[in-house]
Amino acid sequence: MSSDPNPSPVNTLPPAVVALALFIMGIELVFSLGARGIIGGPSAIGWRLDALHTYGFHSELFWSMWETDRWPAEHMIRFVSYTFVHGAFTQALFVCVFVLAMGKMVGEVMGNLAMVVIFLLSGIGGALGYALLVNSSQWLYGGFPAVYGLIGAFTYLLWRSLALVGAQQSRAFTLIAFLMGIQLLFGLLFGGQKDWVADLAGFATGFGLSFFLAPGGWARIRSNIRRD
Repeated sequence: MSSDPNPSPVNTLPPAVVALALFIMGIELVFSLGARGIIGGPSAIGWRLDALHTYGFHSELFWSMWETDRWPAEHMIRFVSYTFVHGAFTQALFVCVFVLAMGKMVGEVMGNLAMVVIFLLSGIGGALGYALLVNSSQWLYGGFPAVYGLIGAFTYLLWRSLALVGAQQSRAFTLIAFLMGIQLLFGLLFGGQKDWVADLAGFATGFGLSFFLAPGGWARIRSNIRRD
């Protein structure tokens, strides 16, 4: 029997998860209201497009900075800012759903700060993977690479849990396999961008970071180094 006489019908979310979701939807709300002429006047119709070009990520920009060895802040910020600019309301909504779901599970185990770090660095990892592996003129925008980083962190937690009970650890990768399969299917049926490369790079980044950010992660790494 529960000791709480007034249990909440909604599970409490970590504050950082709520703040992240509100920030994403707040930006989307401004774009949506502007597109409908509710705020900003006639010029607000183009706010989303302007933001995509100002804060979106592009492979050619990365290689241009690499070749000239010049890294201006206005372009470096794109490694993070592209994750907060979406092409449509539905894209932002799905990102927020995943942030609330995956962020809750990761944040409750690893903490608020670790969850935010994984989200941001996975976005950066996704952009780097896209620049290095995809020769495309298409812009990269939206929070899915960062969300896939949270999925990577969740996969790591499940992977560790399965190891503790002696279960088959490959089962932890069922979710990412399913999501990648869906993207491949849609790409084959309808054609699509190669932003799945950024998603996969974000997943790998989140999974890798979890070795360090998960509880006891540093201790296990030091133990393995000493053992070697």
